[in-house]
Amino acid sequence: MYTILLLGSGELGKEFVISAKRLGLNVIACDSYKNAPAMQVADKSFVFNMLNADKLREIITKTNPDIIVPEVEAIRTEVLLEAEKKGFKVAPSSNAVNLTMNRDRIRDRAVKLGIKTAKFYYASSLLDITDNIHKVGFPCILKPVMSSSGKGQSLISSIKDIENAWNSAQENMRGDRDKVIIESFVEFESEITLLTVKQSNLPTLFCSPIGHIQNNGDYQESWQPHNIKKSLLKKAQKISKMITDDLGGEGLFGVEFFVCKKEIIFSELSPRPHDTGMVTMYTQNLNQFELHLRAIMNYPIPSIKLLKEGYSKVIQAGRNVMPKSKYSIDGISEALAIKDVDIRVFGKPYAHKNRRLGVILAKNKNLARKAIKLIKINIF
Repeated sequence: MYTILLLGSGELGKEFVISAKRLGLNVIACDSYKNAPAMQVADKSFVFNMLNADKLREIITKTNPDIIVPEVEAIRTEVLLEAEKKGFKVAPSSNAVNLTMNRDRIRDRAVKLGIKTAKFYYASSLLDITDNIHKVGFPCILKPVMSSSGKGQSLISSIKDIENAWNSAQENMRGDRDKVIIESFVEFESEITLLTVKQSNLPTLFCSPIGHIQNNGDYQESWQPHNIKKSLLKKAQKISKMITDDLGGEGLFGVEFFVCKKEIIFSELSPRPHDTGMVTMYTQNLNQFELHLRAIMNYPIPSIKLLKEGYSKVIQAGRNVMPKSKYSIDGISEALAIKDVDIRVFGKPYAHKNRRLGVILAKNKNLARKAIKLIKINIF
């Protein structure tokens, strides 16, 4: 039986494990806290800090997995590079994970490939930002080079916003890097995620583009399909293939773009299923987790079909929730009574500030927003 070592056990990891178990695979789920969502459905689990290189090496040696599948950014990626050299398979590849888990590395790679991005620069201190912010001007966006789900991202409209933005980045940064990226604000018509499936010795496949709405960089709603000009979609597909070919390996990548009137601008890339892609659990014949698994395992993907339109909306903890607050979710029965509405509850043991606790899946925006009004988070 194939064994998968899953590094990161959040909601995306949970759905990936479910897909793997359906095909008879053994999954060992890891994260920094007990009873994480993916651990609840995996065969075995380990709790440890994946930025601890020695501990990560120990777990890889102890479990001897057939495939290592990273699901979060806070991983000592150098260990994965070492593991791949020793013969372990890292999905999609250790190079892909090493570059994309750090915004600066993947951004530099995109520029080297000639891919258009927002104007940007890096900074490692408050003074760096203050002295160099004229390079992009106002408004601009500040992001930690290592984070997830938009954590630590801020809009800077004037000099007075810089310090708060820097502090937010430091507080929400994943890993141990205090470097940030400051990029110009792009006037876009929409943002999309293009789920891109790299296969071994077979053509790269693309899902129908997913539109999404973010708040401070954190996904709030997504929908599929999202209509854009054919010429811009072809350009997005060309860029996605170019950069994923460069990264190598097999698996699903979430490639984000800004869609402007006459051009497509590369934003970010994840070497794994994407939070905005949860809508595919409602819309496609094969959802993003099944696609990731099949590509990793070199299983056939005869076709990717968009069966119906769909909309997702996040069930989120309040802004003032303290870390490790216990909670319950009310209103699920009432929301499920609405025709063409489904719900996924992630099963996270605690609620944190703005933490995603579940997602509404629905036929359209109106139904999703109607359902979310019935949901209430009770904090204890």
